[in-house]
Amino acid sequence: MFKKILHVLATCLLSACVTSPTGRSQLVFMPDAQINQMGLQAFDNLKKQKPISTSSKYNQLANCIAGAITQETGGNWEIVVFEDASPNAFALPGNKIGVHTGMLTLVDNQDQLAAVIGHEIGHVLARHSNERASQEFAVSQGMGIIQAVSAPQTALGQTALGMLGLGAQYGILMPYSRTHESEADMIGVDLMAKAGFDPRQSINLWQKMEQASQGRQPLEFMSTHPSHATRIQDLERHMPQAMGLFQQAQSQGKQPHCN
Repeated sequence: MFKKILHVLATCLLSACVTSPTGRSQLVFMPDAQINQMGLQAFDNLKKQKPISTSSKYNQLANCIAGAITQETGGNWEIVVFEDASPNAFALPGNKIGVHTGMLTLVDNQDQLAAVIGHEIGHVLARHSNERASQEFAVSQGMGIIQAVSAPQTALGQTALGMLGLGAQYGILMPYSRTHESEADMIGVDLMAKAGFDPRQSINLWQKMEQASQGRQPLEFMSTHPSHATRIQDLERHMPQAMGLFQQAQSQGKQPHCN
């Protein structure tokens, strides 16, 4: 059995090196269809467990922004606004996006919310959940991680759901790594710019997030997320490229009016 496992791992490692949208090498070999199914089931569970906002204002805003951005990516996406005061959002494989009402009350304008939604879509486009699941398989869990989602209350099931990137606030494991978060920032800011949203507002967003955290964020080397200061510096370095995409979108008449 041990030899069989080593053979499977060797085969996967040799065949699974792919490139992310930013050009980063990834180890990805889990079946996308099964990863997506995990995301769909997790999202269905969340919609049953968490109250969904009935605010027409919030739902119109979130769907308008997501619609403009996903026109650039293609595919069918679902976005749900959850009644939750924490300023957060998440994305799941299978093209599912959740936004908390707390995030909607934090942002100042459509462009800042576009930065959030673009970031979450970036996680999905870069297959970060599959990458994490593949790494976990290569280390310890084996193929049982795929079946584990059918028993989400078990320890393995919790690990499987955690790989989808929902983070510790839902009582499950492993928020995205710093590499994934930084990559999603870059993908997201380019997506929002291509859709006609002002990418400079992504910097304003993280400045607001820094103020909202009120110094409660852990030191960067102890956290799976980049510090707010690091994110802002990275976005500032990337901004000339994003502004070029934004100006091109403007010249094509892409001027969303979601507010």
